Amino acid sequence: MANHLNFTIDRSSPVPLYYQVAQGIEAAISSGLLVQGSKLDNEIDLAARLNLSRPTMRKAMDELVRAGLLVRKRGVGTQVVSKQVRRPLELSSLYDDLTLRGSKPTTDVLSFAHVEADVATLQALQLAPGAQVYHFKRLRKVDGKPLALMENWVRDDITSMDEASLSAEGLYAILRNGGVNFRLASQRIGAMIANDYQGPLLEADVGSALVTMERTAVDDTGRMVETGHHVYRADSYSFEMTLVQR
Repeated sequence: MANHLNFTIDRSSPVPLYYQVAQGIEAAISSGLLVQGSKLDNEIDLAARLNLSRPTMRKAMDELVRAGLLVRKRGVGTQVVSKQVRRPLELSSLYDDLTLRGSKPTTDVLSFAHVEADVATLQALQLAPGAQVYHFKRLRKVDGKPLALMENWVRDDITSMDEASLSAEGLYAILRNGGVNFRLASQRIGAMIANDYQGPLLEADVGSALVTMERTAVDDTGRMVETGHHVYRADSYSFEMTLVQR
C-alpha cells in the first residue's frame, strides 16, 4: 500500500522520520485515500519501500495504533480503523460539522423530558425561578459507530421539541428553525476516563480516555439559549484551533 501513499520523506527536516511517516499515513486516512478496512503492507516491506529502518517504521505504526487510526490483527495484518473526527473550535453543531465533512450522523435519544430547571440550569441559562427547560441525552453515531454522548438543557420559550425532531435533526438546526441566530458561546474542553455508564454506550473500554466539552450558547439578543455537557471517544475525536500572537 505504501507505493500508493502520496507523501515523501524529508531527511533534512528536523521532524523525526517516524513522525513524518505517521503524518503521511494519517493524511491518507483523512483524505479518504486509505479507507476504513484498508490493509497496509507489513512493516518490513513498508520500511524497504520508504528506505527506512524497521524500528523507525514500527515506531510510526505504533503511533497510529495508539491514536486509534490503525489496528493490528493476528493473521490479518495492520488495517485502517477509521479517520478521526477533527472539529474546528467555532460555534457550530457536531451534527452539522459531520454532515459537511461527508459523514452520516445518526442520533439515539436516550432520554427526554420537559421539566422545571434546577438551580444550576437556572444560573447557566439566566432563567427565573420556576422556568421550565427541555432536558435530554443523546448518543451521536457516525456511520453507525458511537462517537459522542451528549446531555443538554434548552430553554422552552424558543420552539417546541420532541424526541422525533431530535432524532432526525441536529439541535442547532432545530433552534435556527425556531428563529435563533447564534452569536457566541462559552466553552470548556477537558478530559476524563470512561465510567460504567459511558463506556458501554460509546463502545469504549471503561477507564479509556474521553474528550469532554461544556458549552453555553448565546444568541444575538443576548439570551442564553442552551447549555450542555458532552463526552467524545478520544480515539475518534479531537478539536482544532488556530492560535494568534497578541
